[in-house]
Amino acid sequence: MNWKNSIIAAALCAAAALIPVPALAHAHLDRAMPAPNSVQATAPKDVTIWFTEALEAKFSSIVVQDAKGLAVHAGPAALVSGNTAQLRVQLKAMPPGTYKVIWKVLSVDTHRSNGEFSFKVGP
Repeated sequence: MNWKNSIIAAALCAAAALIPVPALAHAHLDRAMPAPNSVQATAPKDVTIWFTEALEAKFSSIVVQDAKGLAVHAGPAALVSGNTAQLRVQLKAMPPGTYKVIWKVLSVDTHRSNGEFSFKVGP
């Protein structure tokens, strides 16, 4: 390689290093209790979801619905004390059936994420 090609290659590398790369820091579901697609012998008292990033509590929610789309959570979701990446919602008494968990969160770096999963109570 001659010196002109070396200068061109170095200039291209320097230019590539200046191109901004978007940050991919979003709060993704790490795990949940009850686990997605699980079968619970008895109705859980709450749904707890662990995320990969810290959350803004005021802008994060968990909704739990029965098969008819009726809410079975007993109030708004809240961060678990001592863990800003863990969100929990208390549940009402639930009969056997399939339940959908819908979550929407805002991570502390202002990225929004959402998702849903189901679990079953009973045989």
